[in-house]
Amino acid sequence: MVGLAGELAVEVRGLVKCFGADVVAVDGLSLAIQAGEVYGLLGPNGAGKTTTLRMLLGLVRPTSGLIRVLGAPPGDPAGLRRLGAMGETAFYPFLSGRDNVRVVARRCGIGDQRVEVVLEQAGLTARAGDKVAGYSFGMQQRLGVAVALLKDPELLVLDEPANGLDPAGQLEIRALIRSLGTGGRTIVLSSHDMAEVEELCGRVGIISGGRLLAEGSPAELRGTSRLIVRAEPSGDAAVLAAASTEVEQAEMADGELALTLRRPGATSAAAVNRELVGAGIQVSEIRTARRSLQQVFLDLTGGRTGGADSLRSRPGRRSRAHQLRRPSRR
Repeated sequence: MVGLAGELAVEVRGLVKCFGADVVAVDGLSLAIQAGEVYGLLGPNGAGKTTTLRMLLGLVRPTSGLIRVLGAPPGDPAGLRRLGAMGETAFYPFLSGRDNVRVVARRCGIGDQRVEVVLEQAGLTARAGDKVAGYSFGMQQRLGVAVALLKDPELLVLDEPANGLDPAGQLEIRALIRSLGTGGRTIVLSSHDMAEVEELCGRVGIISGGRLLAEGSPAELRGTSRLIVRAEPSGDAAVLAAASTEVEQAEMADGELALTLRRPGATSAAAVNRELVGAGIQVSEIRTARRSLQQVFLDLTGGRTGGADSLRSRPGRRSRAHQLRRPSRR
């Protein structure tokens, strides 16, 4: 069962969560996640991602703010029937994978036929009869996904699904998530892995210190690509490029000419190359360059990688990174 495109699967406004009198884990967070999209919360450990997801699931009570999950308050039975989640899951090690899923299914009033369906979806059918004690960590993650799929949820919430996996396991779990994000199901996942969210998510919210610093597609967050040119004489090349109708901005750095194009693309790059060569400039190299999502994140957070400085003791001034793209206030 899936939601209708255009509807909001998750709506969060001004969400705040404080632990005690001093620690602000989530600070004024606002999100609007459309039904049918794969949305990633990207941030370092301690950024407030897990706390946010637990508030969406009704496991943690917010200090203030509004939350609607599938049109209902978090923890409301009407919403929970349409929601599946995977976090830190504990299984019975001496039961089989199949029997572990059956235990949860019977508590939810779900029949054994659905158990077999989710085991197949998670790629565990061949090993479903084996004891979980013999499962790799990656297989246990898959088992957690199988449990999350039991209700055929419209919304799937995944907290660090590939955390702790080796490279092969990461590829496997990403392929599984990619397959689940088809057919209109909404997926919200948290991660500190740039490659993971860039590969899986249509839209990303970058969070640090409990605040949403920027939001958009990976391409939007990376920003406009630049054209890097090596040419001689470099001074003449810079003057000519700056005067070109194709170029928005030109600057020299480390012997290279960095050009921001008015209309990024191969056509504009070819036009700049023709102008330089036509003026007698010797062009030895011309290539496009775009910031990685990792660089965007480091620029936004001032190079912080998480830890104690991600949990703040008092509200501070908002980062200038908000100027990149203001998150939706819907």
